[in-house]
Amino acid sequence: MLRRSALFANLTKTFGWRNAKSQEFHNFAPRNVRIYGGALTINVRQTKKQVMNKKKIQFSLVYRDMFQSSGKYQPRKDQLERVAPAIIKMGCFSRVETNGGAFEQVNLLYGENPNKAVRAFTKPFNEAGIKTHMLDRGLNALRMFPVPADVRKLMYKVKHAQGVDIPRIFCGLNDVRNIIPSIHYALDAGMTPQATLCITTSPIHTAEYYSAVADKLIEAGAPEICLKDMAGVGQPAMLGKLCAMIKAKHPDIIIQYHCHTGPGLAMASVAEVCKNGADIIDTAVEPLSWGKGHPDIISVQSMLKHYGFEVADINMDAYMEVRKLTQEFIDDFLGYFMNKQNRLESSLLLGCGLPGGMMGSMMADLKGVQTAINHNREAKGEKPYSEDELLVRLFNEVAYVWPRVGYPPLVTPFSQYVKNIALMNLLCESMGKPRYSMMDDSIWGMILGKSGKLPGKVAPELVELAKEKGYEFTNEDPQSNYPDDLARFRKEMEENGWDEGEDQEELLEFAMHESQYRDYKSGAAKKRFLEDLQKAKDAQAGAGLTAEQISELKHQKADPVVARESGKLLWEIQGEGEAKKAIEPFIGQKYNDGDTFCYIENNHGFISEVPANMGGRLVEICAKQGSNVSRGDVIAYIERI
Repeated sequence: MLRRSALFANLTKTFGWRNAKSQEFHNFAPRNVRIYGGALTINVRQTKKQVMNKKKIQFSLVYRDMFQSSGKYQPRKDQLERVAPAIIKMGCFSRVETNGGAFEQVNLLYGENPNKAVRAFTKPFNEAGIKTHMLDRGLNALRMFPVPADVRKLMYKVKHAQGVDIPRIFCGLNDVRNIIPSIHYALDAGMTPQATLCITTSPIHTAEYYSAVADKLIEAGAPEICLKDMAGVGQPAMLGKLCAMIKAKHPDIIIQYHCHTGPGLAMASVAEVCKNGADIIDTAVEPLSWGKGHPDIISVQSMLKHYGFEVADINMDAYMEVRKLTQEFIDDFLGYFMNKQNRLESSLLLGCGLPGGMMGSMMADLKGVQTAINHNREAKGEKPYSEDELLVRLFNEVAYVWPRVGYPPLVTPFSQYVKNIALMNLLCESMGKPRYSMMDDSIWGMILGKSGKLPGKVAPELVELAKEKGYEFTNEDPQSNYPDDLARFRKEMEENGWDEGEDQEELLEFAMHESQYRDYKSGAAKKRFLEDLQKAKDAQAGAGLTAEQISELKHQKADPVVARESGKLLWEIQGEGEAKKAIEPFIGQKYNDGDTFCYIENNHGFISEVPANMGGRLVEICAKQGSNVSRGDVIAYIERI
């Protein structure tokens, strides 16, 4: 053991600290910091009690991720406006996650304008002095594939204007080349960039590895670091050690910890990171806490309070209001797109390292492939796999594949890539084909380095397979493959007469989510969503019922629209009685009492109106455009609202 004076001298030399007597040195007892051959080792278990005693820990509510980890969609603008005041009244949150990730995309998918939702949700928090943050996928920004640099730059200007304070910038590969430009773009836009470490557990992903990445991000200008434990598989001991290492070298850097509860390690990890210097903890509220989501604020606050940390009190009346409203949003429509598996913990996730939010889609994929696998097995005289048997084999295959594709942290989109490789490998096995016979271009892009540098080495058999296919590995900056493209979108908006929006937010939305934005503008997205919602409602209501029983149940709250005479059904007419071929209305379309519902052309060429008769929304269409109906036939059903 080095003497204190020699220890300080070595620390000063190693880390370039100017003052060897500064407080950070005294956060660790002499027995807790050792230097062997110039290498620093910190025994995080022996840190002095003053590291945690009365240290202030702040909380963030990850309201966006609560829904994303549970289902497909986000609350509507009006719902977010209603819940924001109650969140503020809880009095315990210094930050709230309001958007980012898939927030904008899913708003477009159900036909709503995400920009209006972001502005409405951030405004009350801005006024209350609560910071807002968003999830930012670095090179991929707000989508699943790379974004041109000029679009990335615009995003930060738009988000700052919309009231977002902090972008949480991550790269699924922890490649700093995909993060550092975004740090600079955010700073230029007046935002506070939070550089992110995607946490997983592997022989490569050690505290030393992550600390080295953090050094580069902090050197690039990041004032905050997020430990993004997206699958909840980060080991508490490693996370504690990592926090201590970052704080020892960068005592002024804010560390925020984001964890998921799926494998059951979350509370232990929260305790460890707080004991070792973390400043802010991400939390959730019922009914969307726990499961594959995040720990509940009540439990986290209670645990840390009894550890001796300074934490804010919780207004429980306001908590119950947030809880009630969240459940109301789920009952309204969000719950129809939530997978029950996402509300359950599973220790099986520790073995495969997959994020819990994937379980729903993964199980759906598994069921689809199960049929094909079992068909192939039965053809060979082999016993078919049960769902549980196949799930275990899938997890084992993920564990086999993961190191061979270079240990990419299992976060969007790389978690999907690794899962897809494993699933297709199982299918290949049942068909008598070799592994890796069914990999798409996106997967190969990851393996070849087009998405960034993989943490580990690609297995020799995959290197050889790439050569056979004529593929080339690359070390180039991934951004170089995606030239600026904003001018193209600006030109098309001008040609279409589309407004670029306040602070060019509509231009950003078009450039970021091209196909989804087109569907939103045309109305196709709204129509498709309402039809999907009705199907989901029908499926849930009709579970275990016959077709006749389902129909009866479906019509209990609905009234029929009946043909008043016989003739040809027309949904729309144009001009002087001229019939126009039209597309039928969409499921979910709303009508006011007395609105014209459709038209009927009789055998004499006379066209008459068919009124809606009542206010409500369309739940079923029984007659197609141009079909012949008889007097008294049911054309459709409208549900009273």
